[in-house]
Amino acid sequence: MLSLDIAATGMQAQQMNVDVISNNIANMTTGGFKRQRAQFQDLIYQNKVRPGTTSSSSGTILPSGIQLGLGVKPGSIYRINEQGPLAMTGNQYDLAISGRGYFQITMPNGEIGYTRDGTFQINADGALVNAQGYLVEPTITIPADATDVTISEDGLVQVKIAGQTATQQVGQLQLVTFQNDAGMEAIGNNLYLETEASGAPTTGNPTDVGFGKLQQGAREQSNVNVVEEITSLISAQRAYEMNSKVIQTSDDMLGTITQLR
Repeated sequence: MLSLDIAATGMQAQQMNVDVISNNIANMTTGGFKRQRAQFQDLIYQNKVRPGTTSSSSGTILPSGIQLGLGVKPGSIYRINEQGPLAMTGNQYDLAISGRGYFQITMPNGEIGYTRDGTFQINADGALVNAQGYLVEPTITIPADATDVTISEDGLVQVKIAGQTATQQVGQLQLVTFQNDAGMEAIGNNLYLETEASGAPTTGNPTDVGFGKLQQGAREQSNVNVVEEITSLISAQRAYEMNSKVIQTSDDMLGTITQLR
């Protein structure tokens, strides 16, 4: 009975769906997190009678035929890159991106990672770093005698030095964009890597055409919608139960056959 195998693929698909939803819910407070969605595709079909074949010597054509589906398979798990809400933190080194773009982070192996999480601090050398201590690219160093730090919407970093009236520019933050944000590879720690699917990064200053602007003292929150996730979770649970019911019904039918005398 094909129904046993078909329903099994349905249960496996809904289990993956629940896994994706649970990851979204788990990261509902993760800064800059982008929720994901599972997409599924139907499996190959068995052609009992192929559509379009000749049905008589007079040349008549079968309009539909007989095709039996064999279940479902995962197609992709894609990322929804809509803007998350901004929350004020009061930390002068926290930065939120309003619009398109990613911060560049230099990882220990020399690779450049990309993130929307602008929860930054300074290290012992005064350099701007992320929560793991990785340097923000391009490197921004805050002088030890700076009394105030101002980061403008266009990424210009200025400091007020003790005993001086005028502010001093110490760097320019940049953002990068990708043609296909969903094609980036997530590696954890709120970091992504460039892939062939994402395309090469385009670098520019905040507020340039195609780039978002920065907001100092704020951070982008997760774009997970709890109500939507719970609704999706309930739908996935019901779909799982219905597939298990198909297996139970198929088992009952097989039991009926084995009891025939």
